[in-house]
Amino acid sequence: MIDVVLPCLDEAAALPLVLAGLPDGYRAIVADNGSTDGSAHVARAHGALVVHVPQRGFGAAAHAGLLAATSEVVCFADADGSFDLAQLPLVADPVRDGTADLVLGRRRPNTAGAWPTHARLANAVLAWRMRTRLRLPIHDLGPMRAARRERLLALNLTDRRFGYPLEMIVAAARAGWRVREVDVAYAPRAEGTRSKVTGTVLGTARAIRDMSKVLAR
Repeated sequence: MIDVVLPCLDEAAALPLVLAGLPDGYRAIVADNGSTDGSAHVARAHGALVVHVPQRGFGAAAHAGLLAATSEVVCFADADGSFDLAQLPLVADPVRDGTADLVLGRRRPNTAGAWPTHARLANAVLAWRMRTRLRLPIHDLGPMRAARRERLLALNLTDRRFGYPLEMIVAAARAGWRVREVDVAYAPRAEGTRSKVTGTVLGTARAIRDMSKVLAR
């Protein structure tokens, strides 16, 4: 069994289809970060383990899900319908077979509107900084990802906002981990949901601010 951490804030409209795509041998852990739209109820109704996370912040939800996980290998993905969870083995298998320590899903949009231009450019700049500063062969910060749980916990990640995903990559690189990318499909968010990060310029700016703090440490 592989646990899949899905940080969640008001994703009730997306969760049924997201969870329906979960492959055999994978368990969803929905880390609910204060949803008011019934996301927790929907997640339970579709077989997910729900973890309530009162501390607001993407990193707080992601880390709470990691703490709740019990599998040796843990995956992360967004809960907004932009990822097909059937592709989780693409990121999990290299970790399971020992050929990589952290695998990031490089997003390949399947429609022109799946990834807003401002968000894609911000991601490209941050990935470029990872390549030049840490010599990592990556082109995307990869919200769908996988690594071994105990090794992730040993990184002692502290960011509880939008800097958490980047902090994970930076800490892994500094610890000498083998980091690699695999291509995964990327679709528009599910209808009826709203983006907390990439859907608006302001959200993207907040994410860049948090990630820049990580890089400045």
